[in-house]
Amino acid sequence: MTVIGNRKALAHDSEFRLSEASARDYFELLKPRVMSLVVFTAFAGLVLAPGHINPVIGLIAILCIAVGAGASGALNMWYDADIDAIMTRTAKRPIPAGRIAPSEALAFGLVLSCFSVTILGLAVNWLAASILAFTIFFYAVIYTMWLKRSTSQNIVIGGAAGAFPPMIGWACVTGTVTIESVALFMIIFLWTPAHFWALALFKMRDYEAVGVPMLPNVAGERVTKHQIVAYAILTALCGVAPTMLGFASTAYGFVAATLGAIFIYCSIAVWRMPDGDEKMVPAKKLFAYSIVYLFAIFSALMVDRAAALLVWHAGGLF
Repeated sequence: MTVIGNRKALAHDSEFRLSEASARDYFELLKPRVMSLVVFTAFAGLVLAPGHINPVIGLIAILCIAVGAGASGALNMWYDADIDAIMTRTAKRPIPAGRIAPSEALAFGLVLSCFSVTILGLAVNWLAASILAFTIFFYAVIYTMWLKRSTSQNIVIGGAAGAFPPMIGWACVTGTVTIESVALFMIIFLWTPAHFWALALFKMRDYEAVGVPMLPNVAGERVTKHQIVAYAILTALCGVAPTMLGFASTAYGFVAATLGAIFIYCSIAVWRMPDGDEKMVPAKKLFAYSIVYLFAIFSALMVDRAAALLVWHAGGLF
């Protein structure tokens, strides 16, 4: 069945059937793995921001960001249900598996989007809410509906959607967007291409089957490997930017440089991997390490911030 045929079939089916989905199916619709990364980086932005936020307000902010991220995932799954049904990695998702009707997923995503943005604006501030609203729009419309199926640079441009959460967390505390929050944004923005192109290398057949123009399918493996190395280097350099900008210590800079060096090493292993290698072991290792890298970088930033506060408070006692 073609992609267009899949979309028509799913739409036709949803007109005559209400699903009997479980709570677990709706939770899966929120893309919990992606949501966990969003929540973590948003929390990091909130912790790293100068100033103070009431813990209850901070908790509300994180919950709103989590719900907004889940809404984006639901809208993405609604629109991509046709290609999800064909790709092995996504065929068991709730909509292609027939557990949730597309119309229900759409309504679910829209309601959660409005709810998360409104509550964040009323409880925290409207700048943070505006960035959250733009993030949802960017991921669901600009990336999912346009970029993903029209250009091999889909991940490069679309990666901005996943890079906004720490900026939202920062804005929740300060009510502003500063160079520091932009630096946090850029770490994730530059990290995204190497992360997803590593995945695209060992999922080339899936993307080819659904006609999504991922870089390996359009430009070939060799070009993709060159780009992965280039973005790994840029990511590593941006990872030490907090130290250069003065809102992280030299100790953090050392940790970030070490993590970045490993990232570059893994990307070079992918570059050296023979084209057409069916096992794709280096690409899989890079994909796995890239996730570790992002969690480690933001964890190091938060530990560094906590250490600085402890030193400052200890100094105030003497």
